[in-house]
Formats: sequence, structure tokens, C-alpha cells
Amino acid sequence: MTNSISEIRNTDAMFVIGSNTTENHPIIGAVMKQAKKRGAKLIVADPRRIELAEYADVFLQLKPGTNIALLNGLMNVIIENGLQNDEYIKNRTENYEELKEIVKDYTPEKVAEICGVKAEDIVNAAIIYAQADKAGIYYTMGVTQHSTGTNAVMSISNLALLCGNVGVESAGVNPLRGQNNVQGACDMGGLPGDLPGYQKVFKPEVIQKFEDAWGAKLSGKVGATIGEMFEGIEKDEIKFLYIMGENPVVSDPDTNHVKKVLSHADFVVVQDIFMNETAEFADVILPAAAFAEKDGTFSNTERRVQRVRKAVNPPGDAKADWEILMNIMNRMGYDKNYANPSEIMDEIASLTPSYGGINYDRLENESIQWPCLDENHPGTKYLHEKAIARGRGLFMPVDYVVSAEMPSEEYPLIMTTGRILYHYHTRTMTGREDGLNQLAPESFVEINPATANRLSILDGERVRLVSRRGEVETTARITEIIDDGVVFMPFHFAEGSANYLTNTVKDEIAKIPELKVAAVRVEKI
Repeated sequence: MTNSISEIRNTDAMFVIGSNTTENHPIIGAVMKQAKKRGAKLIVADPRRIELAEYADVFLQLKPGTNIALLNGLMNVIIENGLQNDEYIKNRTENYEELKEIVKDYTPEKVAEICGVKAEDIVNAAIIYAQADKAGIYYTMGVTQHSTGTNAVMSISNLALLCGNVGVESAGVNPLRGQNNVQGACDMGGLPGDLPGYQKVFKPEVIQKFEDAWGAKLSGKVGATIGEMFEGIEKDEIKFLYIMGENPVVSDPDTNHVKKVLSHADFVVVQDIFMNETAEFADVILPAAAFAEKDGTFSNTERRVQRVRKAVNPPGDAKADWEILMNIMNRMGYDKNYANPSEIMDEIASLTPSYGGINYDRLENESIQWPCLDENHPGTKYLHEKAIARGRGLFMPVDYVVSAEMPSEEYPLIMTTGRILYHYHTRTMTGREDGLNQLAPESFVEINPATANRLSILDGERVRLVSRRGEVETTARITEIIDDGVVFMPFHFAEGSANYLTNTVKDEIAKIPELKVAAVRVEKI
């Protein structure tokens, strides 16, 4: 997030797109409701009539995969009505004329037809966003998990820059992280092209810096994404897979393909706190300590580094992740030992400028938002205040392109996926809680009454969903939350898993699969 959660309370307008915030990020959703109560305007764009839509001044129930068309349409209205922030554009951005040229064709009427919404709602949403002094955009995987996901994020940035909402308190571009330390994992180099602090592996000066610090030779090659790893295993280019805190058999697209790949790999190690569906394919399982069984830090969605303190001992021979990794590192011939996580944080601070002023002594009494450049730095509430990090904000105009897989005669419906309030990711943890399983015991598919009527399907009936990749049986839930011609499935459940159906086609830039749009048919059993 460029901005902080607490800033939402004082915003003038919120634009929530591709995020079921009250269910997936309940604390942030509660703050949004507080802002609404204070008088802030709310725009919601989502394929489902989520709870937050009931609070919205404008709700845009768009077709899955049409985010870019909608965003271009909003910018068209803003520019046509002279609502853009000309002074901000002149002083802090570049490439504006190219943006104007592309969005001029995205009239409200044209976009309404593409997205399946009303043209007047597009106009009203654009005016609300543009006229607000401070407007924040909030999005999640409903924007990114598409074959054009990177371009959609660029479009969000374009909209924010157009109205001068980057580098402004209570505004900004705010991706909401889906798990408690996703931000921290990325910060520490958990990406194929990055070392800690987003320092690029292909830059010789970066490699030299870390080689000097670690006393080891490093590769300057960009690594593989998960999808590329699976392709490498199929081609026998990759023999060994180490899976840590992840359950791809349930969470990744095209489950049949994932199982085939894991079965084909020569050697699979799974490191996790519980036995899960992926661990069943492992040659070796390394039991790891859970969050309450170890010391460390989490860096949350607003870039806030927070201490995690050990409360109980781990069971049996389970070890903290850092101990497991250090032991393996030592066995492989790299003789480096850490006494505790505090020493590791000191090393992080010495090599990662954005974490330069963060240490365990400070974290005992406060949490700190990076960038925090030195021990006297207070941390950063919101980014780009004095200047855009790259110097000027770059408009990156993009055209709308249809999703990789559209409805056909054989597969006439669009399926989209997401999370629900009561379960967390693949239920490795929440699936062991009786109370949560009573509230949400099994997989289901949401179907609009008109769609269900054509298929003679009743609420509560068992149905079969079929895509080009597989099929699954689940329970029909007839509801007007979803549009006619669109169905929704939560991806949490191993039994009746939505990901038997989802598409592995990837965004060419970020390599993220198109989990949010798959063509399916629904059959009455």
C-alpha cells in the first residue's frame, strides 16, 4: 500500500475494485465503513454484489475480466469533463498525452456495453473520484489474477496520477495483501528477480554488494515463477522442488496438472505446520513451527514491520523456519550460524536500505513502516510525499483485451473464484476448526436465479461443473449476488475444488495465472 490503513478514516472517496474487503480484509473493511459513516463517498466495482456494495454510492457489477475497460472509461469521463488535476500532471507526471489518446475511445456508452453496467453509473463514479480532494483506490486479486493483470494495475496507477492522488495522505494506490506476511516475503526477496529490498538480481552492482556481504558467488539470473517451475519439471529441466508454507494442490490453477507435475518431480520437500494435500506428494516433510511457536517479524499490507513473540514451544522436533533453512545451508557447505532472529534482522538492515533503521530493540516498543532509512528515521506513513520514487509518475496507457477464455457453446458460463469470510486460503489451518466448519462446511457454487432456471437447478442441489481442464461436483447456491451467465466458487476446499477448473494461462509480464476467468458449463446431476 502506498498509504496506511488508518488514513482510510479521513479519506473523501474510496474506490474498491476486485476486492471483497469486508470478508477478505475485515479490519480494513471496518475502517472503510467508519470512513463512510464520516461522510466519505464509496465506489465498488466487482462481479458479485458483495456486502460493501450495500454501502456504495455507486456499485458497478462488471463482467469478470473487464477491469481495464472500466478504468479507461472512468479516465475518459474525467478528461472529457476537465476534472483531471492539471497542475499535478504538469509538475509530477509524464506521458499524459499518450494516455489521453488511448482513453478517448472509451466512452461511457462503449464501456457500459463491454462491462455490462450502466453508462450513467460510470459517469457518476468518475465524478465522485475526480472531485474528491483525497481519494484512495483499493484492490486485490480480482484485479491481478488475469492474463492482463499487470496492465490493470498500470491502469489503476494512471487513474490515481490523473487526479493527483499519489503522494497524498488518505489517498493512494493500495493493493491489499492476501496473507499476513506476503508483503514481508516479497520484501525479503521472495520474488524471482529480486534480492531483499527489491534490489534486482540482474544488476551487477547489486550482485557484487551481496557477494561481498555473504562471501559467496551468486547468480545474476532471474529465477523461475511457480508456473515456470512446473513447466521445467515437465521438461525434466528441474528435478527438485522445495515447497514452504504453500499448498499448490488446492491453491494453484488446473489441479490435475499440478498433481501430474508433483508426481513427475524426482524429489519433493514440503515444509509446513500441518499435513496438507501437497505434502501427500512429498518425499520428505519438514515440520515447521507455527507463528506462536517462534520469534520473528511480520511485515503487513501497509508496510508495517511488527514483532512476533514466541508464546509456546513447538511440538516434537518442529523447528522455526529460519533454523531449518540455516541447518540446510550449513549441511550444503555454507558455514554461517545465527543465534536468533534479531541477528538476522541486523543483517537485513545492513543490506536493505528500506529496512536500514529497523532492529529488534526498536520493535520491542513500536511497529515501523518502511522505508525506514536509519535508526533515527520514524518510518514512512505514506509513499511519494515529496516526489514520485522514479522522479515523475509515468502514465502507462493500455487497451482493454478480452480474457484468454470466453464463453462458448460448449462452455457457456464464466466462472470466477475468491475467498469467503470463514476460511483462510486452503484451510490448512481453518479446516481444523469445528466452529468454522459448521459455518462453512463444504464447497459451493453461486448461480443466478435466471441461469439456474434455464438449467432446471434448484438451491441446494448437487451439480457438476466442467471446464476444458477438468470437472468437479459441488452444491448449488442460488443467489442474486452473482449476475446471469456468471458463477462463483470459493477456492478454499480440496473436496469440490474450484481449481480443477481454472486456467493456467498467464499474464506475460507478472506470470500470474488467470484464476478469475474460466469458461465452464454447469450440469444437473
